[in-house]
Amino acid sequence: MLPSFLATFFFALNATCANHSIRLLGTLRANLSRLVIGTLGLALFAHTVGGGFTSAGTGWFLLSGVIGLGIGDLGTYGALPLLGSQLTVLMVQCIGAPVAALGEWWWLGTRLSTPQVVCGTAILGGVALAIAPSRSHPAEVRIRPLGFVYGLVGALGQGLGAALVSRKGVMVAVAAGESVSNVTFGLTAAYQRLLAGLAFTSLWFLALRLLRRLPKEPPAGAQVGRAPWLWTVANGIAGPLAGVSCYQWALATVPSGVVLPIVATTPLLCIPIAYKLEGVRPTRRSIVGGVIAVIGCAVLGIVSRR
Repeated sequence: MLPSFLATFFFALNATCANHSIRLLGTLRANLSRLVIGTLGLALFAHTVGGGFTSAGTGWFLLSGVIGLGIGDLGTYGALPLLGSQLTVLMVQCIGAPVAALGEWWWLGTRLSTPQVVCGTAILGGVALAIAPSRSHPAEVRIRPLGFVYGLVGALGQGLGAALVSRKGVMVAVAAGESVSNVTFGLTAAYQRLLAGLAFTSLWFLALRLLRRLPKEPPAGAQVGRAPWLWTVANGIAGPLAGVSCYQWALATVPSGVVLPIVATTPLLCIPIAYKLEGVRPTRRSIVGGVIAVIGCAVLGIVSRR
């Protein structure tokens, strides 16, 4: 369970870093830069200490990167300006988790116990209560229907690519006699996923540029703090490098139906981080939802050890 909680922490930290990086570079360049930084850092590890491309599950991890970090992230980034960050995160996290759990049961035969399902549902319910838009706290943008299509693509990328196909890669590696419950395997798998995601995203943006269909963005280059480029580097390290690595490590040890509800609490952990770094005060509803989700995580950790 430890890598699941570590992944959640790094993804939450990455959210703040990503906001500053987007102000500096714009959405498209911020997304590409984080993938480049994460891929380079993990490549250095994977081709020295790690296994490089020698794992039997390499093909599945590459496919997972295309679906999750390529197609899924494009859907998520497309939904953000149409739905706002709260509704986008809610769709991606709370749809992705059950999709992964059902897919793993149908395809890989992994069954969750009744207590695990109840705890996972409680966690997702707490997240929904904490971050769902309401009359008192409406979405920060005018919601447009196309955003739900993009959000669904992001959720399917999260559930099918980031989790389900990754779990298939783990099972193939286990069948080949590889040791998967260690940090080295998780970092190597994360590198393979990032590399495929970076390749897909780069080709996608290159095609848009050649077709002159790149979306217009606010001018990039705004200064954020005394060392603006540190936010870009931190964005690449916290999310793609540390976060995805711990995420892969978690998926190598427990089912995706356990990992994804925990990772879905990322926006809740963003609340105290944003309060500490940016002075954004949490609402009463977010606190109540956070308490429910934290209790669900604690009980899920207990029942999953039995």
